[in-house]
Amino acid sequence: MSAKFGPAGNSFSFKEMGYKSSLEVPEYLVKMGLDAFEYQCGRGVNIGLEKATELGIIAKENGITLSLHAPYYISMSSVEEEKRLNSINYILSSARAVNAMGGKRIVVHTGSCGKISREQALTLACDTMKLALDALDRENLGHIHICPETMGKVNQLGTLDEVIALCKLDERLIPCIDFGHLNARDLGFFKTKSDYETVFVKIRDKLGSDRLHSFHSHFSKIEYTNGGEKRHLTFADTVYGPQFEPVMELTAKYNCETVYICESDGTQAEDAKQMKDYYKSL
Repeated sequence: MSAKFGPAGNSFSFKEMGYKSSLEVPEYLVKMGLDAFEYQCGRGVNIGLEKATELGIIAKENGITLSLHAPYYISMSSVEEEKRLNSINYILSSARAVNAMGGKRIVVHTGSCGKISREQALTLACDTMKLALDALDRENLGHIHICPETMGKVNQLGTLDEVIALCKLDERLIPCIDFGHLNARDLGFFKTKSDYETVFVKIRDKLGSDRLHSFHSHFSKIEYTNGGEKRHLTFADTVYGPQFEPVMELTAKYNCETVYICESDGTQAEDAKQMKDYYKSL
């Protein structure tokens, strides 16, 4: 086993190469030399279960591991109970879709802090997460892993420590470590290899070796301001980080089987291949 690499959604080159349908994504990824794909449902789960099943069959035939990004408007930390309960429904619909695809992971934004303290927001998010896990179990979807994501804006819930706290609720919860987000929210945190290694060590020490070896990840260079994340860039950018090479070196060092999903702006497949090629060269 080894790490896997792929894009979040489709690069510009998908259409440029003549592809149109999501059912053609696996063929495209094989041509690009990749082995993972994150289906984007940020604006709602709009794929039917029949098409999701068909995509899953084609992906499996081509050796592509699928995951799914749940709707952006999930707010597990909202002070409004209705929004929290709706978030559980969005998680359920995401889980149904990825299950039909033969995938096992959904990536979730847990919400923002708003006008409440970070501690209060985390408490609410933890309560909602427990209810979401119960809901998955009732639908026989307990094998689907919810992956709470580290977030890029300062006012969002999603520091590394907060994501780890959420994942401590249940061993099925797998952290989604977005290195670009972590770098942006701390205004350029990653400067040395040891800075990157603190993430790996903290996951191991707080969640155990199994989840260190299997954590999910998003990666892209991200422009930031004092409030954190501003916009996603491509690997061609030379101003903002983070750099992928130290992360690949640490992935090899700790023998991780991470799924790396690249979120570059329009070149996510090409940049994912850069990561994979460097990782394979180690």
